[in-house]
Amino acid sequence: MSEILDQNREYAQVMKDVMKLRYEPVAIKLVREDEEFPEGYEEPAEQQSHCQSIFRAKDGKAFKMPLACHNCMVGASALNLIDTSEKIASGEFHAGIGMHDSAAAASKMIGDRMIVPFRSKGDVVCPLKDANFVPDIVAIDDIPERVYWIVPLTTAEEGGRMQFSTSPFQCACEDVVAVPMCTGKPNISLGCFGCRKKTDMKPDEVAAGIPYAMIPGFVEHLKKYKDGVMTKAKRD
Repeated sequence: MSEILDQNREYAQVMKDVMKLRYEPVAIKLVREDEEFPEGYEEPAEQQSHCQSIFRAKDGKAFKMPLACHNCMVGASALNLIDTSEKIASGEFHAGIGMHDSAAAASKMIGDRMIVPFRSKGDVVCPLKDANFVPDIVAIDDIPERVYWIVPLTTAEEGGRMQFSTSPFQCACEDVVAVPMCTGKPNISLGCFGCRKKTDMKPDEVAAGIPYAMIPGFVEHLKKYKDGVMTKAKRD
């Protein structure tokens, strides 16, 4: 356990220092039905949404989040803690917010979304530097210039282009967690209505989720970039 913690501390330190991140990178682990929750993490005093847990974790908080701690069932269903309710699947819920012209349009958004590909019983969310477990995803929130570096990091070995998937809703649950878990690739999100309503996400920030399996390679490349290509880029 201490070895994993030391490793995660190093990863977090390199990411924060070299990418000049405003906040801590966040570790997210979906707890499978046959697993135990990692030890040392407490449930929040009050229910909160998945996006609130992530944005509080970037500022140093840590949470054990079984289903009973979630107050957003849209996010809980994207994380595959529960089935998608008929009100959400039909588009009725999101159409009522006023961004879609019809329930059918909102329903298509939900029908097209990605969901964590296994049933989970909850999640653990904390700063990566404090994670004594192997996360599924590492999330960051920052200005585009800093999140941009995920693109060269992802394409460094094999080239190509990155494609991002997003919608008006479900930044922290679908875009940042479910999409990277389904595709095995990082995903960048412009944020969403819920994040911008319920968290401290700033107007100039975007979010990203990175599969943890890619973090060791990212860190090694960042060490090279620090005194190489990053010295040639305009960086505030």
